[in-house]
Amino acid sequence: MGSSPDNRQPRFKGLPAESLNLLQLTDSHLYADPSRCLLGINTLETFDQVLAQALQEAGHPDFILATGDLVHDASDTGYKRLLGRLQLTEIPTYCLPGNHDLPGKMKQILNQDNVHCIPSVQAKGWSLIFLDSTIPNSDGGRIDEGQLGLLKVLLEAHNDKHTMVCMHHHPIPVGSRWMDTMVLDNPGEFFQLIEAHPQVKAVLCGHIHQTFDSMYKGIRLIGSPSTCVQFVPEEDDFAIDAAPPGYRWLSLQADGTIETGLASLPEIPSGLDLASMGY
Repeated sequence: MGSSPDNRQPRFKGLPAESLNLLQLTDSHLYADPSRCLLGINTLETFDQVLAQALQEAGHPDFILATGDLVHDASDTGYKRLLGRLQLTEIPTYCLPGNHDLPGKMKQILNQDNVHCIPSVQAKGWSLIFLDSTIPNSDGGRIDEGQLGLLKVLLEAHNDKHTMVCMHHHPIPVGSRWMDTMVLDNPGEFFQLIEAHPQVKAVLCGHIHQTFDSMYKGIRLIGSPSTCVQFVPEEDDFAIDAAPPGYRWLSLQADGTIETGLASLPEIPSGLDLASMGY
């Protein structure tokens, strides 16, 4: 099921030239104030460090995927600062909202140049679909009627391509009681539609601030660490993991398989508040 997480060698090197190579950066939780911290660490500093390390280690991916909770305070300044950093990469970047984002504002500010807030992109025999799983004024997730309709249209329009569906919220519980109160609240409708389209190979999410890689109804479900703070897996109550910020790389193959792995910063940022009971 793809490669094992490896903190030192997340490389696209040696994979077939026709692979669609991706970097996933998720849950950056930036602020308008560049000095502001989340749970004791400066989220802008860790985002910059993770992005620099990812580009150095993985080379030049085809796309970057930014899978939500991009700006914690949903500020214009935070989105503009993020835009500037993503523009500098010159890599096509696809952004979707998380529960801390404001989707309309995010789209208005980020959707320019090489940075996109659009429903889908097709390349190298693959279709990537980007859904908005947010519920206004809620931390939980839902693929609402409009997004389900959009998903159906996109699946039918590109049924000749392997497909990965991307969204912020995790579609099934990950075994952490507090986090799973924010799981997708209509997985039945979502998976019924997915199962009717066998070209769907995987669902990629953010939100959980931890590693997740499992099979469900024949579909691979992948979740990833944050570029800032990590949460302890399989804990009933909120708990911060003593693990560094990181990212995921994915290489989507022509035969529909997915190679993927993780990488993290060399050490935990100073100031991380491991005793915090929430945020």
